[in-house]
Amino acid sequence: MSTDSDTTPDTEEAREQLIDLAADFYDQFADGEVPTMTIPTRTKSNIVFDEDEQVWVYGDRNSTRSAKTVSGAEKILKAVYTIDFLSQQLEEDRSSTLRELYYLSESWDLDEAQFNTQDESNNLIEDLEIVSDVKREDFHMRPEESGAKVMGPLLLREQTNRGDREIHCQDDVGQGGYQIPNNPDTIEFLDNDAKFVLCVETGGMRDRLVENGFDDEYDALVVHLGGQPARATRRLIKRLHDELDLPVTVFTDGDPWSYRIFGSVSYGSIKSAHLSEYLATPEAQFIGIRPEDIVEYELPTDPLADSDVNALESELEDPRFQTDFWEEQIELQLDINKKAEQQALASRGLDFVTETYLPERLDEMGVL
Repeated sequence: MSTDSDTTPDTEEAREQLIDLAADFYDQFADGEVPTMTIPTRTKSNIVFDEDEQVWVYGDRNSTRSAKTVSGAEKILKAVYTIDFLSQQLEEDRSSTLRELYYLSESWDLDEAQFNTQDESNNLIEDLEIVSDVKREDFHMRPEESGAKVMGPLLLREQTNRGDREIHCQDDVGQGGYQIPNNPDTIEFLDNDAKFVLCVETGGMRDRLVENGFDDEYDALVVHLGGQPARATRRLIKRLHDELDLPVTVFTDGDPWSYRIFGSVSYGSIKSAHLSEYLATPEAQFIGIRPEDIVEYELPTDPLADSDVNALESELEDPRFQTDFWEEQIELQLDINKKAEQQALASRGLDFVTETYLPERLDEMGVL
């Protein structure tokens, strides 16, 4: 399978990494030290640009969980219980979802080890990823179904618990497309006739492109992001770019929240900055609704809400958007005080997006 061997440890290696974490706590106890766990501070102020990888990663600022406080002791206790659960899960070659982990903790014998919210258990899994240098997919932890799908000229082989399956993402699927698995590293790319990847924010626009035959006419791999894209979606996009040498474009609404969707695909997100080299595709290009499109095409719009204005102003300070292009577009949007959805292009006809808007923009970008 075409994956990076240093990012896809086998089950036994992942289990050993977890056990080493627990052993480190034990050694601290044995040496008479108060157990601690140090992780990078996950805030925007601790994001730095990795010049070599061209992605945003965590900087040098760290946070320390210490058993000196009740809160810190409980967090380390929950980490130990979770490590024990994950280790057993890997030994039995089982898997579970993030939601199941939250509920499973209610069966643990110590009340203090149980999670109060799912956010708490989710954040702990992210902590364990960072300190162990092992992805949660290799812990056999799955998110709830993301629903993201692919449509286009790609033949692949997917490893499943019922054996390998060969699937063509046009010929062997219906209108819905190929469902992206929770761990895209179980996919092997066999053959493709694709010329580029088009990542689409909304389901309605994705359906419009498929209904109009955009994937077939332009040999495009249309990937539905489903809003803020799941890790599996971003991982697959990166693999399509790196391994098949396909240009990646991101087609979103014209609002600050959609710009952040592009940012997570191209530069990574604050929550998963420790995995930017694995998930982010810095070569991705933005093809979404721009403020200048709102003006040029006189698109139907909504006024910016206060939250939109605050988000845009925040993006002007976000290192992911500190380029001439983004500063110009964001300042224009603040000036016109408008935002627009992808579907606003339908005001010029149902075929406008596939016959005019996307082909012209892709040609300008050198993709077509």
